[in-house]
Amino acid sequence: MIIYHNTPTSKSISTVQTIMSKFDNLFNQFNSQFDDTNISNEVNVLLENHLAQNNHPSVLNQCLGFIDLTSLNGTDTDVEIADMVANVNEFHNHFPSYANVAAVCVYPALVPVVKEQLAESVGIASVAAGFPASQTFIEIKVAEVAMAVMEGATEIDVVIPIGKFLQEDYQEVYEQLSEIKAACRTAHLKVIIESGALTTVSSIYKASVLSLSSGADFIKTSTGKTPVSATPQTALVMCKVIKEWYQKTGEKRGFKASGGIVTVEDALVYYTIVKEVLGDGWLDNSLFRIGASRLANNLLSALEGKELKYF
Repeated sequence: MIIYHNTPTSKSISTVQTIMSKFDNLFNQFNSQFDDTNISNEVNVLLENHLAQNNHPSVLNQCLGFIDLTSLNGTDTDVEIADMVANVNEFHNHFPSYANVAAVCVYPALVPVVKEQLAESVGIASVAAGFPASQTFIEIKVAEVAMAVMEGATEIDVVIPIGKFLQEDYQEVYEQLSEIKAACRTAHLKVIIESGALTTVSSIYKASVLSLSSGADFIKTSTGKTPVSATPQTALVMCKVIKEWYQKTGEKRGFKASGGIVTVEDALVYYTIVKEVLGDGWLDNSLFRIGASRLANNLLSALEGKELKYF
């Protein structure tokens, strides 16, 4: 519903109707017949049938290579981030047979530290555009994204304008994300739909379609800053949208699970969903990521058979 602060004119009503019709047409191109109960049942059956078979060292190793090693604390210092990057640089000296992480993810002001210290060929990811609330001016969002890229970020993670989305101002959401995508230049854009703030799978599918239509290279579940973060149900819906997008356009877009993903089983849940819905072609860090801070150590511990706190 569009909310007006003043009495609208006939012209503005007509404009709103045209805009809403455009986005209704967009959403109707995709399978909008998502039901919360059916999705829950489907994901339960999928995991029951396939999760156990993926609990294998080779899969745990793969999952290491999908991780965006993340530190997003207000207390992060240059020294702490440099130490994190040093661990990434030295990883293969300690664990030569395991996959290194896919990227290091930090706040924009710490991108120069990562850029200066990083010696491995992993991505430099930065949250930006008013993360995590996305409640600032579009000019500031665009400027922050552009500056993060200028300082060396190769990947940008931004939050969909949740407030605008919830009031169904889809045109504003589309325009903001499109401007942000342009500001990314050659950097990949990951759009966080903040699924925990969306109350139905129908909303999750709409946010996913809208993000992909705006140019997102990845769609991502959560910031990790809300009470509810990634869930298997959310992941299933998002992966279904990505699959349908590929079938309609021939364009492969990526999926990132983030928020509360800590244990080995957590990682295997999202790996299994991606594998079964999108297929082996998505089991590559160019199309699948897991945002985490503690998961890497837990995967290493499982692989080595002893508790490790390397990262």
